[in-house]
Amino acid sequence: MKKAIDSEVAASTDPERPYHHGNLVEALIAATVEMIEDRGVENVSVREVAKRAGVSPGAPFRHFRSKTALLTAVAEQAMDRLVQAVKDAQSALGDAADPIARFEAIGQGYLEWAIANPTHFQVISSRTLIDFHASQTMRAHNDAIRVQMVHLLSLARAQGRIPAEVDFDCLVLSSRAFVYGLARMVIDGHFPEWHTSSPPAMAARQALSLFIGKMTSRHD
Repeated sequence: MKKAIDSEVAASTDPERPYHHGNLVEALIAATVEMIEDRGVENVSVREVAKRAGVSPGAPFRHFRSKTALLTAVAEQAMDRLVQAVKDAQSALGDAADPIARFEAIGQGYLEWAIANPTHFQVISSRTLIDFHASQTMRAHNDAIRVQMVHLLSLARAQGRIPAEVDFDCLVLSSRAFVYGLARMVIDGHFPEWHTSSPPAMAARQALSLFIGKMTSRHD
């Protein structure tokens, strides 16, 4: 163990290497994202990530026991940033926004984040790459967003905006699937073949707004 630590220290103090100080975990995550963008997620290896981060081959295993664990850390970073994007989208509405507007802001924040961060989106959206259920952080954030969506729909139903017979679980799932599908189509380059009159990112936002409008009774 001492040799591994000494090797890591020597690598991190080499002026020609990118990692000199600070948080090793963050450096490894950044190197992983860079490698995915350069070579594709299928070519990620812990050893190559260590090389890119400028540390010894064994250094990452002090924090991540496998490639899956490393990619799960990337997904946790992605989830943290997604949650912040949703909060920012809702904050932009102000405190007086009605529940339907706040509900839509969750989707719009998701879309904006996913389209701006396709690599993080790719990792977090694939359950074959990460161990979602082993991550307390991701499960907690995901549950919190879902609870908030149900809460906003409950408020909207109390205002007569949502029919009483609507199954909230089904509506939340449909909304999530719709936003995910739009993000996936934009990132994968499908929009041109559907001849949208607006650029893909804008067309996706417009489609989401139309979806929300059709599923509710807006008070515009």
